[in-house]
Amino acid sequence: MASSTKDEAGGRTDSSTTNGKPAEGERTPVEEVALVVLETDDPTIPVMTFRAWFLGIISCVLLIFLNTFFTYRTQPLTISAILMQISVLPIGKFMASTLPRREFKIFGWGFSLNPGPFNIKEHVIITVFANCGVSYGGGDAYSIGAITVMKAYYKQSLNFLCGLLIVLTTQILGYGWAGMLRKYLVEPAEMWWPSNLAQVSLFRALHEKESKSKGLTRMQFFLLFMGASFLYYALPGYLFPILTFFSWVCWAWPHSITAQQIGSGYHGLGVGAFTLDWAGISAYHGSPLVSPWFSILNVGAGFIMFIYIIVPLCYWKFNTFDARKFPIFSNQLFTSTGHKYDTTRILTPHYDLNVAAYDSYGKLYLSPLFALSIGSGFARFTATLTHVALFHGSDILKQSKSAIHSAKVDIHSRLMKNYKQVPEWWFLVLLLGSIALSIIMCFVWKEDVQLPWWGLLFAFGLAWIVTLPIGVIQATTNQQPGYDIIAQFIIGYVLPGKPIANLLFKIYGRISTVHALSFLADLKLGHYMKIPPRCMYTAQLVGTLVAGTVNLAVCWWMLENIENICDIEALHPDSPWTCPKFRVTFDASVIWGLIGPRRLFGPGGLYRNLVWLFLIGAVLPVPIWVMSRVFPKKKWIPLINIPVISYGFAGMPPATPTNIASWLITGAIFNYFVFRYHKRWWQKYNYVLSAALDAGTAFMGVLIFFALQNEHHDLKWWGTKLDHCPLATCPTQPGIDVDGCPVFQ
Repeated sequence: MASSTKDEAGGRTDSSTTNGKPAEGERTPVEEVALVVLETDDPTIPVMTFRAWFLGIISCVLLIFLNTFFTYRTQPLTISAILMQISVLPIGKFMASTLPRREFKIFGWGFSLNPGPFNIKEHVIITVFANCGVSYGGGDAYSIGAITVMKAYYKQSLNFLCGLLIVLTTQILGYGWAGMLRKYLVEPAEMWWPSNLAQVSLFRALHEKESKSKGLTRMQFFLLFMGASFLYYALPGYLFPILTFFSWVCWAWPHSITAQQIGSGYHGLGVGAFTLDWAGISAYHGSPLVSPWFSILNVGAGFIMFIYIIVPLCYWKFNTFDARKFPIFSNQLFTSTGHKYDTTRILTPHYDLNVAAYDSYGKLYLSPLFALSIGSGFARFTATLTHVALFHGSDILKQSKSAIHSAKVDIHSRLMKNYKQVPEWWFLVLLLGSIALSIIMCFVWKEDVQLPWWGLLFAFGLAWIVTLPIGVIQATTNQQPGYDIIAQFIIGYVLPGKPIANLLFKIYGRISTVHALSFLADLKLGHYMKIPPRCMYTAQLVGTLVAGTVNLAVCWWMLENIENICDIEALHPDSPWTCPKFRVTFDASVIWGLIGPRRLFGPGGLYRNLVWLFLIGAVLPVPIWVMSRVFPKKKWIPLINIPVISYGFAGMPPATPTNIASWLITGAIFNYFVFRYHKRWWQKYNYVLSAALDAGTAFMGVLIFFALQNEHHDLKWWGTKLDHCPLATCPTQPGIDVDGCPVFQ
């Protein structure tokens, strides 16, 4: 029967319920969501208030400033939106108690500075603004990576307006893709976006009044562990940085290159190494506490197979790709003699490849783990397309035929139908507008961007094809298979010798997908928290424009004002501005754009056999799908996910094996053992703990930088050196002579 029920936070639902609970069959099929997300709503709560706008824009500006600033550092720090999510709560409550309540009118439109108590929906909108200042996986609007490479590495003079168009159009393009894919990746209950549950738990902890019971309330638990995390991060963040990579094997064998290659957490395979730094654990795959167990298991299987079996065999047994001439793990590029490759020697004044100089200087080589990681990207791309087509193709086809309305709708989707939806054409205008501006840019700054208009259209087509299948993987496993390598591989064949064109193609063909998935995750957060869709549209669009502009302004200022930024050879040895993230971006532009895949992966190329991994990746999901059909009662078979298995060795470098191994162990503890044997504790505290660790680490990281490191109050002692494995970067091939390394005879 129909009823109106009150939830713990004072909200109510006007939907059909039974005794205040969802009708039979409406509950979400995902257990983790059912345990965490409220199934009630109060549509009368004000959302887009003055407080939401004011605090939201300030949060967005502050986060994008800090994240852009920190991303250039040797140990980049990504400050998550949780920092602002917590900080704005007392400010919002203060504004609710002090601002005048009378109504103001501007051009006939009335609004109040203070519509009542600071509520949870305002808080969500502020966090959505803040999320625009974080951007998935890097703390910046990705495209500044290309701008940094153009200015800092290729020493190109770039027009600021051109840079602004690159930043804004890639983000708005992603927003357009997100709007077009809502019905596939937001509305279905099976698309549950695990990372959002940490934020939902935190919102509930901050706003709900819990009844007295044994143990700490979620708010008390959060404050306790945030304080502990804040205090503890002073150790790995400043006083004792060796805790980030604790490589005891190197101490046991200080004169053995092989032992240090095996045991180094920073430059080797990380066997026996571990990290006691939450920033190191969550740096590349996000918080392990929010990834489902089956996803962790898949990543672990891929990681063990790659790091402990494939790489050692290729390096020590078969010397694949002349592997022993180089460090086993490095993001640098090398000559045939094991020395670092000087790309300036093969560039023309117009940033094209000087073929004669390249032939004279010699071929480019990669470290073995870097080369194999690229090969895994080939397999991951085709495996993602095959996996989604086989396991989710029929559902996507039904939704494409508008059968979504007759399909099963869970309680959250039904409650959201109480609000006005965003028309499709709103997103279409943004999509077409960003495409048009991008094409205009290609004509106006033709020499700077190198990418012709048809190359941009090609990039847009690629993004449209792959965003949906990658979104399905991320929405169900919390892992995002990348295809950066594929985008650069394709355009590298079409436009060889043009590194800037290669970077731009990657941004429009791949990074627009990253932004789209970030926006879709926020849309799902709004779905869980029952935020009106038009409010979400407004907050995300304004936040994107503000964040993109500030992002580029900070980047531009740093590149113009910090001397020798990103130039490791010219910088002081203790300088923190080494830009490891952007070094990988630069290396990729050299591999795929300047020298081109034809010379490296084509007929006669040293790495030509890696191309077979395209075919292998496409085939691998097929037997698993067949087994799931033959044995439908074996529910574990469909959980074998080849794209996620291949994600076990994605991102290395700059991610290290120690980062991934520590992530796996932490995730297994909480999402297997605690979830299985202490489910009530897990339900109440797991996601709150994740948020507390993020927040405490972020607060202390900011404090350390501005109070100590920015004032050059640096410590120098045994515990401040990251690894203590100096021989891990040495080659082992006889006759290769590299500074600081013994020469094998």
